[in-house]
Amino acid sequence: MAKKIKNYINGQWVVSKTSQFLPVFDPGKGKAIAQVPLSTKEEVNRAGQAAQKAFKTWSRVPAPERVEYLFKLKRLIDDHFQEIARILTTEHGKTLKEARGEVKRALQNLETACGIPTLMQGKILASAAQDIDEYFIREPVGPAAIIMPFNFPAMISFWYFPYALACGCTCIIKPSEITPLTQNKIFELIDEVGFPEGVINLINGAKDTVGAILENKDIKAVASVSSTPVAKVIYEACARTHKRACCQAGAKNFLVVAPDANLKKSIPNIINSAFGNTGQRCLAGSILVGIDGIYEKLKEEIVRAAKKIKVGHGLDRGTYMGPLVRDIARQRVLNYIETGIKEGAELILDGRKIKIKKYPGGFYLGPSIFDKVTPRMKIAKDEIFGPLLAIIKVKNLDEAINLIDRCPYGNAASIYTSSGRLAQEFKHRVKCGNIGIQIGTVAPLAYFSFAGMKDSFFGTLHGQAPDAIDFFTDKKVIIEKWW
Repeated sequence: MAKKIKNYINGQWVVSKTSQFLPVFDPGKGKAIAQVPLSTKEEVNRAGQAAQKAFKTWSRVPAPERVEYLFKLKRLIDDHFQEIARILTTEHGKTLKEARGEVKRALQNLETACGIPTLMQGKILASAAQDIDEYFIREPVGPAAIIMPFNFPAMISFWYFPYALACGCTCIIKPSEITPLTQNKIFELIDEVGFPEGVINLINGAKDTVGAILENKDIKAVASVSSTPVAKVIYEACARTHKRACCQAGAKNFLVVAPDANLKKSIPNIINSAFGNTGQRCLAGSILVGIDGIYEKLKEEIVRAAKKIKVGHGLDRGTYMGPLVRDIARQRVLNYIETGIKEGAELILDGRKIKIKKYPGGFYLGPSIFDKVTPRMKIAKDEIFGPLLAIIKVKNLDEAINLIDRCPYGNAASIYTSSGRLAQEFKHRVKCGNIGIQIGTVAPLAYFSFAGMKDSFFGTLHGQAPDAIDFFTDKKVIIEKWW
C-alpha cells in the first residue's frame, strides 16, 4: 500500500485523524505512489493555534536572527536540490529540466527574503514640524496561510512564506492535494532547520481544508494561486472574515507576432511558452496572434516545430514535454479539442494520436494546434491548461490589442517584433500585468512582484518582493515630540 503522508504542526510530524485520503500519482506511469490526507477542521484549527502562539514570540525575534533560519534552509535545499527536482517531476510530470528550473526560482525567493533587514526598513522625516519627528515602522500582520496550486509544487510557496517568516509572521502552508510530495520533502528540511515550534506548519487537504483555513480566526492573511473561480471564492471569504488576501488567478495569454518578427529566433520561444510544462501554467501562451503578412509562414513554422516535440516521462533523457498531471486533466483538454472541431476551427496538429509505448498508463497528450479560430469560440475564451494552441489572424496591431483587451483575463501578453515603436506601443496599451517583448513566458524574477490584472488577480498586493513585504506587514506611523 502507498505510504500515507503526514501533516507538520507545531514542530512535529503528525498523522492526520481523517478517514479520507486521496491517491497521489506518478502521471508519467499512471500509478499511485502515495496517499494524501484530507485534513479535518480540527487539525487546521490546531495549526492556527500553534501559529498564533508562536507569532507572539517569533514577531519579537530580531530580523537578522529570523533570516538565519532561512539561510540554513537555503543551504539544505542546495544540498538536496536534485532529490527535490526528481520528486517534483515524479508527482507532477514536468521534465527534470523544468523541475530544476522551478526549484531555482524557489531558491531565488529564499535568497531575496534573506535581505529583509534592509527590505522591511521604515522611513523617517526628522523635524516634520517644530520639534516633531515623524516616521513609520513595519510590523508583521500575524499568522498567514498559503494555498498552493498543483502546477508548481515547489516554487509557489516560496513566493510567500520566506517573506512572511522574515517579516515576523508565522505560516500555515496547504499544498495541492494533487502534488503534495515536493512540499512534504521541503518540510523535512524545514524540520531539520529547527524553526521554533509553530512558526511554520503544513496542512494537507482539499476544498474543505481550504474552507477551514478561511474560517479560522487565528489566520490574518491568505495568499493563494488558483483558477479564477476558486480565487473569487477565497477573496470573498477573506473579505467576510477580515483577512488580508492575495489571490493570483487564471489566465488566457496572447502571443502576438508582427510581420517584422525574426521567426527563426521566435519560434523556439513560442513553442516553450505554449507547450512547456505541458501548458499547465498561468503564463502559458495559449493564443498565437499572427498579424497579416506573417500569418501563413508563422502557422507553417509553428506546426513544424511542434511536431518535433518529444513527449515522454519527465525523468527520461530527451523528453521535452511530459504528461498531464491527471487523467481528468487530460480528458479536459480532449473535450476542448472536440469542442474546437464542433465550433468550426481546423485542427492542423492533432495531439490525440500520441502513444508512449513504454508507459501505456500515463496521462499523455501531444501538442495540438487549431487554425481558423475566432474570438467567440470556447477554445479562444476559456483557460484550458494543457498543450493546446489556438491561432488567430488579425489585420494589424490595433486589432491584436483590442483582442487582448476584450479578454476578461489580464495575466500576460507578449509581442514578437523587430520594431521598437511597436513594442513600445504594445507594452503601454495592453492591460495585462506581465508583458513580454520577444519573451513568451514572462515570469518575473524574485525581486519583482508577480503581477496580474482583471480576472487574473484579486487583491492589491502580489506575490514576491517587494509586494510580499507590504502584504505581510502593517505600517505603524509614529509622531514624536520630546520636552
